[in-house]
This record gives sequence, structure tokens and C-alpha cells, in this order.
Amino acid sequence: MNDQKVTSLAYLDEVTGGDPEITKEFIEMFFEQIIEFKTGLRDYFAAKQYKELGELAHKAKSSVMTFGMNDLGIHLKQLQLKTQKLEEIETYEDHIVEFETLIDQAQIELTNILNEIEKETS
Repeated sequence: MNDQKVTSLAYLDEVTGGDPEITKEFIEMFFEQIIEFKTGLRDYFAAKQYKELGELAHKAKSSVMTFGMNDLGIHLKQLQLKTQKLEEIETYEDHIVEFETLIDQAQIELTNILNEIEKETS
């Protein structure tokens, strides 16, 4: 495992003015969304509901980019565009696996940040 971070709070700090409480709320909301994204992407793919898969990829893209995950955002956009045209269906699962791998890493990083905020604000 490399030490390369997949998340960045630069954009979020800009939006929140660096307010730790608001940052904490954003992260907690994101954690709730992650569950929806992971199960939704898998379920839509398994059911061959590609239109819904693309819509969820679009929704996930906005969320991951809030946390500086721009490369993942680009890949989700590619998935979304492919589903709109039903192109390269054989690559959809690769996009989902990449999402799951990076989002798991992001969750670890953001949990560490949450723990730091907890320490600082308690």
C-alpha cells in the first residue's frame, strides 16, 4: 500500500472557511452516501440497470470531487457517459471496482481526519 493520499480537503476548506464542525458534517454525510453509492453501483450493475448506474455515477462524481478525488470523478464521468450510450459495457465493472478501492482508502483517510477534529474540539 502506498502513502499517496486519495483525498484532499482543499476545496472543502475553501467552502467551509476551514470550520472543523462543518467539515465534520460534510464527512459524516459523505460516509452515509458512500454506503448508498457502493450498494447502488453494484445492484444496478448486477440488474443491468445501466441508466440508473450512470445516474448514480453522476451523483457520486460530485461527492467525491468535493473531497479532492478528481481522478475518481473523471472515471465516474466516463462511466456515466458510457452508460448513456450503452458503450463498452464490459468495462463498467472495472469502474465500479476502482470506485470501491479508492472509496475504501478515502474512508480511512477521512476517518482519521474526523478523529483529529474530535480531539481538537473536545
